[in-house]
Amino acid sequence: MRALRRIREVPSRVGGSFQSLLAQFSATTLELNPSLGAAEISRRLTARATEMLGARAAVLALDRGAEWGIAALNGPADRWEPAVQQRLAAALAEQANVPAVGLRSGPAATILGRELIDALGWRDLVLVRLTGSEGALLGALCLADLGRELSDTEEQLLEALASHASVALENVRLFTRVERSRKQWVEDFDAISDFIVVHDHAGRVLRLNRALADLIGVRPSEAVGRDIGRLELLASPPQPGRCPFCRNAKAALEEFIHPAGSRTYLVSTSHIHPCEEDEGRTIHVLKDITDRREAERRYRRERDFNRNILNNTQSMILVLDTAGLVSYANRRCFEAGYREEDLLGRPLVEMIPQARRPLLAEALERTLQGAALDNLELPLFRSNGTAGQFSISLSPMRDEQGDINSIVVVMTDVTDAADLQAKLMHTEKMAALGQLVSGVAHEVNNPLAAIVGFTDLLLENAAVPEEAKDELRVILQEAQRTRVIVQNLLSFARHMPAQREPVRVNSVLRQTVQLRAYNFSNHGVEMAERYDEELPLTIGDPHQLQQVFLNILNNAYDAMQEVRRPGKMEISTSQRDGHVEIAFRDNGPGISHVDRIFDPFFTTKEVGKGTGLGLSICYGIVRAHRGEISARNNPDGIGCTFFVRLPVAAQGAELLAAESAS
Repeated sequence: MRALRRIREVPSRVGGSFQSLLAQFSATTLELNPSLGAAEISRRLTARATEMLGARAAVLALDRGAEWGIAALNGPADRWEPAVQQRLAAALAEQANVPAVGLRSGPAATILGRELIDALGWRDLVLVRLTGSEGALLGALCLADLGRELSDTEEQLLEALASHASVALENVRLFTRVERSRKQWVEDFDAISDFIVVHDHAGRVLRLNRALADLIGVRPSEAVGRDIGRLELLASPPQPGRCPFCRNAKAALEEFIHPAGSRTYLVSTSHIHPCEEDEGRTIHVLKDITDRREAERRYRRERDFNRNILNNTQSMILVLDTAGLVSYANRRCFEAGYREEDLLGRPLVEMIPQARRPLLAEALERTLQGAALDNLELPLFRSNGTAGQFSISLSPMRDEQGDINSIVVVMTDVTDAADLQAKLMHTEKMAALGQLVSGVAHEVNNPLAAIVGFTDLLLENAAVPEEAKDELRVILQEAQRTRVIVQNLLSFARHMPAQREPVRVNSVLRQTVQLRAYNFSNHGVEMAERYDEELPLTIGDPHQLQQVFLNILNNAYDAMQEVRRPGKMEISTSQRDGHVEIAFRDNGPGISHVDRIFDPFFTTKEVGKGTGLGLSICYGIVRAHRGEISARNNPDGIGCTFFVRLPVAAQGAELLAAESAS
């Protein structure tokens, strides 16, 4: 435009030729209307430039993004082959990108090169750049074979023409992009599968997409201007003048669930409030979420089902991350007494005793490598700090890519089962041992009877010297002692059934204490008796119970002789939980192997002073009475206490009746 102003400032003395040139320029600028399109503008530009300046040919090359191309040809140039045109477009692009001020003119071979000019047949040319409003290069206009140099006025006129053409072409590009964007927006709008409708403040439809138009059976253009309340969208009843999806017109955004028959839709509404030039409009997006809600319900059912399984199983279930830290624990873990802070985020190996941790660590490593391990029995610390026996199964858990990202640990407390199995094994061993002892005792009894019999005969024989009789009495005493041992063995082996009758435990205890009172008193053992005088009766064999009580007293007496302090024995009776409980407390050295004292042949006494059968026989007698016998060291660390629990008479009578019936 500056060039055009300079042209208009040329003095009037230029004459009529200038006026004619200016008239042609004005006519040309009027023809370069952006509404014509880029192709027509290019054609008219080259034609008018050729005519206005008297060139033999004119070429317009434009930048088309990836490469330059010839937009228009005028004169003989329009008969060139496509390959020549392509070479020319590339040459003009190269020259147009060379920084220059104003026009470039001169011999054609100098500007474009001899080889190309030989193909074109040009002698001289003028090159002017077309630049956009921000200085971007749009293209180049080339005039060939003017046969003269351009005057200053013609140069200014050509620059003004190029500037005007640049504006027109730039506007064409802008209009093209806008139109392409509009068409693309319409295509995108109609390609959306969700239903979209736009209406004004009066409820008149301004626009709806093709998906919604197809649903109601009209073309999108046919719905424009209609009352949205009459369209009966998504099974909504007719509501003239009222939109079925507008709930709160004052809210900029709102969202709610809209059921329509067997389908469910999520309605998202945007209210565009009015301004001076706009009365306002509302956009509704109706998204079919039926499948999603069904999937959510199915997911919730599966989640709740799995959660119920995890929380109601009797096994403790943990989930570990790849570092062995607990990330999840089911409800059973907390019902077992564990606290959340004791489990979550802590390594599982800390719940295992130190000596067995390497075994668990190896099992975890194998699981992370893809192996599943079942029924791994390990000790595990319970919530109260005690250790129990647990069966542990480890399984790897994989993500969607198949990589192991966690470990599922199922733990079942099998302590009772392990104890029961041990007791069953012990019972089987005792049965076999009983058979062995019974056979051995019978074999020993035969020669033992001969020894006792012939010893008695020798003691009655007057011919035997008195000195020899003393030795015979020792033989007889030891033989009788051996016979008692054999009788104990037989009693242990046979497990003779107890005689059942009502028994006053306090009376049996007093009789038993009287048997040992003299010996206890002579050796400085203090005896304390604390009996519950309202103690109920129990059912049992008083002689067998006396044997149990006496054996416990004898063991306590022997133990108290091992310590250098005055012995003290305390016997007490009480009623507890439907049982009669008898406690024998001494102040001896205590028990070194509490878990083995009732095993047959186990004794802590010196060789020759004990057979290890006494407490085992006591255990058998008490169990035959449906009772319990146990022992523990005293909390103060001095001595131990034996407990005998027998069912009261009513309960014992019921048990007796049940046994008789069976």
